[in-house]
Amino acid sequence: MEAPLPYCTYVLLSKKDNQLYIGYTTHLENRIKNHNEGRTKSTAPRRPLIIIFAEFYLNKSDAMRREKYFKTTAGKKTIKLMLLETRRDLGLI
Repeated sequence: MEAPLPYCTYVLLSKKDNQLYIGYTTHLENRIKNHNEGRTKSTAPRRPLIIIFAEFYLNKSDAMRREKYFKTTAGKKTIKLMLLETRRDLGLI
């Protein structure tokens, strides 16, 4: 069996303020746990957080490029369009 794709770009939703957080990691479960335990300075006051999207990559540069794109104005619009039904289901729109 081949190894899973090691690099991940992810989107979290703050249940406190309904804002999105975009990140990159090699250990998604651990990273979400760290976010929700307050170990990440940028999201500590925005807890709890839930994952609403993740993409996995073979190459680190590809994952980091995608994270960087999602943090742009165009990337944020793309996320909102891609996750339209998810956002509706969560009562965000």
